[in-house]
Amino acid sequence: MPRRGGHRYEVLDGKLLVTGAQPPIHHTAVVGLLVRLKQACPAELLVTVGSLDFRPVPGVSLRPDLMVCRRDEAGPQIVVRPPLLAVEVISASTRVTDVVLKRARYEQYGVPSYWLLDPDNHELTVLHLTDNTYTCHTVAHSDERFETDFPFSVSFSPTQLMS
Repeated sequence: MPRRGGHRYEVLDGKLLVTGAQPPIHHTAVVGLLVRLKQACPAELLVTVGSLDFRPVPGVSLRPDLMVCRRDEAGPQIVVRPPLLAVEVISASTRVTDVVLKRARYEQYGVPSYWLLDPDNHELTVLHLTDNTYTCHTVAHSDERFETDFPFSVSFSPTQLMS
């Protein structure tokens, strides 16, 4: 569902989730990560920022802060197949939803990698789907360099995303 008036609307099990406008540090983190992902993204993949809904089944419409999916699987407004990566930027108002509720749903619907970026603590938690369960692959703090090859090769530190 689209953003309106600074709010993000999502549907989970037929229930509407509304997220209010986020603080500037949230947007700084989203843009910082977007720039790094877009620079490294191969042509066959697409990096989106809150512009596509992930709709795996009727009654579920999730809109991560950032998503990486196959370009040929992205419709005008939705993705029905699991994206390769979903990223949520944690804030005080979204912490429980992102860490508990969305984690469980992304896991349930087979999203291979889920990142939780905490801009207040300059921390990135990277979860990978292993045997249908998320396992913590790494936690990068502050200036600690994070490097990955999935969904493509990219490296950065959490602090770099805040500048």
